Amino acid sequence: MVSAVFHSPSEASSSGPISVSLPTPDAPTVLAAGVVAPAPRPRRHLDMNSLWMRVLPPVLGLALLIGIWGLLTQKGGSFPTPGATFAAAVKLFADPFYSNGPNDQGIGWNILFSLQRVAVGFGLAAAVGIPLGFIIGRFEFANRMCSPLISLLKPVSPLAWLPIGLLVFKSANPAAIWTIFICSIWPMVVNTAVGVQRVPEDYLNVARVLKLSEWKIISKILFPAVLPYMLTGVRLSVGTAWLVIVAAEMLTGGVGIGFWVWDEWNNLNVQHIIIAIFVIGIVGLALEWLLMAVAKHFSYND
Repeated sequence: MVSAVFHSPSEASSSGPISVSLPTPDAPTVLAAGVVAPAPRPRRHLDMNSLWMRVLPPVLGLALLIGIWGLLTQKGGSFPTPGATFAAAVKLFADPFYSNGPNDQGIGWNILFSLQRVAVGFGLAAAVGIPLGFIIGRFEFANRMCSPLISLLKPVSPLAWLPIGLLVFKSANPAAIWTIFICSIWPMVVNTAVGVQRVPEDYLNVARVLKLSEWKIISKILFPAVLPYMLTGVRLSVGTAWLVIVAAEMLTGGVGIGFWVWDEWNNLNVQHIIIAIFVIGIVGLALEWLLMAVAKHFSYND
């Protein structure tokens, strides 16, 4: 507000100075009877350049892939064209949840069964791996004891663990869950432990001065600092779990997207195999986007 004071010779002694207020551009307008109108909000302009940069490159990349695919298959052959694959996808997703027996179910049921196995195996890995990572990062003795074992077991191929699961559990479904568990636990253990080890020592010194309990140190100091590392490990683990389940289901059979791909190969239905590749990629991308949204929601940067 800009205030100007005018003095009138005749009114100076009776009424005092007269104050005139001039509204500034961002100030609210004063109406009659003391009612104040709110200041107008600035209009948000749509950033078309940012929108184009988000939408146009992925669309062009997908169009380029389909164009190359169409050029390579225009002369015919055993590999289907994009048009034929799209027509098969429309027919396939017209009834994705049909069921004609235990080994003949729609692609929707196969995806759901695979996601169920991933959820169980990944959940068990998180329940074990994250606390184990805190212990390894917090205590030097545990770090020296577990680091050689992790370095030895982490590079083992996922499918190498599947026969062990079949030997122990005598069934394909728990063996597949076991394979997901053992392969997705390592990124969470390693990333959580690294995050704990990178917490500034000053934070822990303050906790010792205040005589905080170990639970208070973990919940109030370590957890907020380690959360970004932990969520990175979770993202890597869920990607590994989704990769492993497809390969495991090809070998164990039953119901699942991996078994469905192998069954379609036995039927020489290449169109459905290509559709399954796109479906596997889309589901994996959706899982990663979901975890990225969770990571942003629980960020402590603010």
